[in-house]
Amino acid sequence: MKKAIVFDNSGTLIERYRVIKDVTSGKLFTDINSLDLIDQTDSLALVVLQYNTNKLLDLDSNTLLSDVIKEFDIDFDISFTNFKTNKEEVKDILYNEKSAVISDITDGFPILRKKVPHMELCNGSAVILDMHLGIISYTITSAGKLFDGVQETIGDLQSQGYEIVLASGDRKGAINRLAEMLGVKKDNAHGSVSTRGKCEVVKSLQDDGYQVMMVGDGLNDVLAFNRADVSVLTIEQQEEVSPKLMDKTDYIIESIREVSQIDF
Repeated sequence: MKKAIVFDNSGTLIERYRVIKDVTSGKLFTDINSLDLIDQTDSLALVVLQYNTNKLLDLDSNTLLSDVIKEFDIDFDISFTNFKTNKEEVKDILYNEKSAVISDITDGFPILRKKVPHMELCNGSAVILDMHLGIISYTITSAGKLFDGVQETIGDLQSQGYEIVLASGDRKGAINRLAEMLGVKKDNAHGSVSTRGKCEVVKSLQDDGYQVMMVGDGLNDVLAFNRADVSVLTIEQQEEVSPKLMDKTDYIIESIREVSQIDF
């Protein structure tokens, strides 16, 4: 039987660094898991902006994010939420929100640069919307670097005949670049996919005759874990893992290198 391995990106293949800003209080956080934050509510939605965050540095830092999104026609995707919503509802808030400004994203840059000097991977931004209040509650700025052994592990798995697929809620441009770095087929790189979207990636491979392993680290992987033939939880990011995810996994690994040791 053909076999495929689907990898999440942030926290799975790359060591993730993120800065979350509370737009109301102005406080910056580096120790909050955005998915856990959203999972505790029934009103928050994580929205990934399809835009190179570095370009914001060329603009007035006091410019409303809503104005930037409209002026540059920035696309976006709903990455994680606990309730049903759609792009039109999200767009209405993004286009009319009057509190969040560019500096709410760029304020995190100095912190990230200390961790990842070139911010070469997963450099992007997102917002967390309160859909009930119609506001941007938090902004997220992120960057990362490959965990040790990622390139060697992917190469080893490919040499064994596994089909390698990336499925991540991160910005599409970042995932395409990662695929190029790792030698993964462009058609196998799925960026800005939702929790359900990851599950659909797994199902599509199964429908094509593949036995599928899903490797991830966060709550947005849980449906894909349920659907996959084998689920692998990686804790290399060293963040607290939700019990909802722990209950759905077949294997728990501490290093991405361990994936090549799992026979399925």
